[in-house]
Amino acid sequence: MTIVRELPETIWRDYLQQHPQANIFHTPEMYQVFARAQGYRPQFWAAVDATGWPLALFLPVEVTLFGGPLRPLTTRAILYGSLLCTPGPEGERALAELLRAYRRAARGRALYTELRHLADQSALHPLLAAQGFTHEGHLNYLIDLDRPVEAIMESIGARTRKNLRRALRDEQLRVAEVTGRDQVASIYQLLQQTYAAAQVPLAHPSLFEAAFDILYPQNMVKFILIQVGEACAAGSVELLFKDTIYGWYGGLDRAYSRHSPNELLTWSILSWGATHGYKVYDFGGAGKPEEEYGVREFKAKFGGTLVNFGRSTWIHNPALFRLSSWGYELYRRRFSRRQPGGEEIQT
Repeated sequence: MTIVRELPETIWRDYLQQHPQANIFHTPEMYQVFARAQGYRPQFWAAVDATGWPLALFLPVEVTLFGGPLRPLTTRAILYGSLLCTPGPEGERALAELLRAYRRAARGRALYTELRHLADQSALHPLLAAQGFTHEGHLNYLIDLDRPVEAIMESIGARTRKNLRRALRDEQLRVAEVTGRDQVASIYQLLQQTYAAAQVPLAHPSLFEAAFDILYPQNMVKFILIQVGEACAAGSVELLFKDTIYGWYGGLDRAYSRHSPNELLTWSILSWGATHGYKVYDFGGAGKPEEEYGVREFKAKFGGTLVNFGRSTWIHNPALFRLSSWGYELYRRRFSRRQPGGEEIQT
């Protein structure tokens, strides 16, 4: 067994194709997107057997708010699609060895490492706990797209279904797919409003530009806008991999809320997916179970299955983490005062 920091893309892709829990965030394309984005630094870690075949895959992305002397206080390592491990004792031994190697190298580089589980990883919880990771609940909604569009519509809550049908009849509303790089800015403006209202810093525009440059030609992303006349009322960025659509980023201009553009946006994604061979829509998160979260209420109206795959976190330096958390709250308050209002963030 060997720990490696790179792998031939052919082997990397073959491993993802055969692994049932592989998702968009494990792909070479997403690695390239993060590598191009300002404030992001992806890493590649894998444990391979004697033939070079992966037994475990670990792709942390270091996300930094500020460089220079503040970098240690504003950097976190996130595995947006969690990790992959070949089922069975050999894969678990490989993962344990991989995590030990990563932990030795990662100290001092980030405040914490967070695994965002997009599938059930409960079998690995004891192994992760032994490596210093603490598990906590985090909800999500998954919508079954492998059925007739009419059935998906009927599973939506009655009030939302009424608003949606009214939006479908609204001649002012139009669904538009972004097909040019220059149009990405229109969606980014909507995201800025949304993230400002949520008091959360938004990724640099280069992340979305890189997603368009790399993923769009491979049919791995959709940028969708809802327009009221000539104005942009809502927009989203959807990631595509295998038979799943992943809700990545969404934004709304609240000035157009009476037209229900968010409902129409979500429906356009679901109906398109159901008629183009996709089986699951992953809503991209619905918050912690113990906390109220307005976005969860919105997502719940679309009749999906509520799951709690959770997140696992290893805090590298608890004292530094506490100091950074205090500073981040101050930053959020100052950030929210400076920015225009908007819709609550969907994460």
